[in-house]
Amino acid sequence: MKSSAPAAPKRFTLKVALWLLDSPRLGHKANVKHLAGRMLKQPAREGVVVAQSRLGQLMCRDCGNARDQRIGQELLRQAARAGDPAAQTALSHLRRS
Repeated sequence: MKSSAPAAPKRFTLKVALWLLDSPRLGHKANVKHLAGRMLKQPAREGVVVAQSRLGQLMCRDCGNARDQRIGQELLRQAARAGDPAAQTALSHLRRS
């Protein structure tokens, strides 16, 4: 019998990260974005499309160095290929600029 206990903390972490980014009061603060980005990193590595999309957007928009922006673009490509509309839109905006 397989337990779902390990998945619960990951799902909780993902939800907290998304809540932080979507919070009108907190979502624009650099330290909150940094924390949310760290929380999204593992789910994004595991292929969770919404985590790839949001982390990719965060890295493309808020990271100053080229390496992080390339990683962000790759995350957006993966999420866009999986059908995420936000990632597809963000990727098309990046290509235009």
